[in-house]
Amino acid sequence: MATKKQKKETAANGKIKIQYFRSVIAFPKTQKEIVRSLGLRKLNQIVERPDTPSMRGAVAKVPHLLRIIE
Repeated sequence: MATKKQKKETAANGKIKIQYFRSVIAFPKTQKEIVRSLGLRKLNQIVERPDTPSMRGAVAKVPHLLRIIE
């Protein structure tokens, strides 16, 4: 029982840091919307988001604009 509880806690506490390092100027509107939806407004800004497949997928859509900081 303890192992299942520990897995849930680590999944809930898992965070990733995302850095916005390249401007969205001259990129499609959909890519601009993805960056804004992650809460990124300024260049070199770093935000911390939950480590979920949906967050990883959003970052994977624009790898040329964002970095995941380990």
